[in-house]
Amino acid sequence: MQRRKFIVLLGGTAVAWPLAARAQQPTIPVVGFLNGASAWEYAYVVGAFRQGLKETGYVEGQNVAIEYRWAEGHYERLPTLVADLLSRHVTVIAANAPAAVAAKAATTSIPVVFVTAADPVKIGLVASLNRPGGNLTGVALLSVELAPKKLQMLHELVPTVRTVGLLVNATNPNAETQSRDLQVAAQDLGLQLHVLHANSESDFDKAFAAMAQLRVGALVIGTDGFLNSRSEQLATLAMRHAMPAIFQYREFTAAGGLMSYGTSLTDTYRHVGIYVGRILKGEKPADLPVQQATKVELIINLRTAKALGIEIPPTLLARADEVIE
Repeated sequence: MQRRKFIVLLGGTAVAWPLAARAQQPTIPVVGFLNGASAWEYAYVVGAFRQGLKETGYVEGQNVAIEYRWAEGHYERLPTLVADLLSRHVTVIAANAPAAVAAKAATTSIPVVFVTAADPVKIGLVASLNRPGGNLTGVALLSVELAPKKLQMLHELVPTVRTVGLLVNATNPNAETQSRDLQVAAQDLGLQLHVLHANSESDFDKAFAAMAQLRVGALVIGTDGFLNSRSEQLATLAMRHAMPAIFQYREFTAAGGLMSYGTSLTDTYRHVGIYVGRILKGEKPADLPVQQATKVELIINLRTAKALGIEIPPTLLARADEVIE
């Protein structure tokens, strides 16, 4: 009888061991990926983010989980999306500028790694670039600062055009800065600038119709997560309206846009992934200085230029980092 009891107890213990072992296994950290744009057009960015995580030793599905939230261009949804991520007890949040503003308003404890085209100090994300303080750090793009240079290149390309347009998303924190800086640049070049707004797809046709009425002859597209995610659509519309246009990222030019001048978005998100990985390893965002992406690329679509009847000046062509033929 005693032997039988011992066997039963041993069997019970044998069952309990693996249960106890499973209970002791640490849960993997959860990263929140929050963006104001759309998933289907930002797949390449997500891939770069995962690559950055991998470089620090984290692989999605193995030792880290990622919760993705997309506002689809509706920035008013961001506070709700942030709240949802916080309810899921994420360890750190990766966010573009509008999403980071919403995250900063919602938490002072969960680390946030941002991407912003605006000055992160001016829009209140960090106290300083070298010593961010608080729970936010990230990567600042050379973007808003490049807007006057984009206008200058566009003027070099179509020097007879005297009226130009700037398309911005008015709900973006950097829209006012972009508009103000480009107005100054336009005056210096003797150009008239009209600022047009688009924060949804339904606004695009209205904006291009307004440009036709205003006799806008060339277009600068402002930097914004929603506009970035509609690069292909904007390239198509610019061609349909025979509008010479310049944008921030290569994806616009690859989709048929005329010209792009700016930093690499994929490289930027790779650095965000690296910072998220370092925070998962125990570093604090307050001790991680905001990185500044300084490499810029000029991409020209020669095929689009020919379709628009534009001859690229040799001096501009010589400065191009890439020519799409």
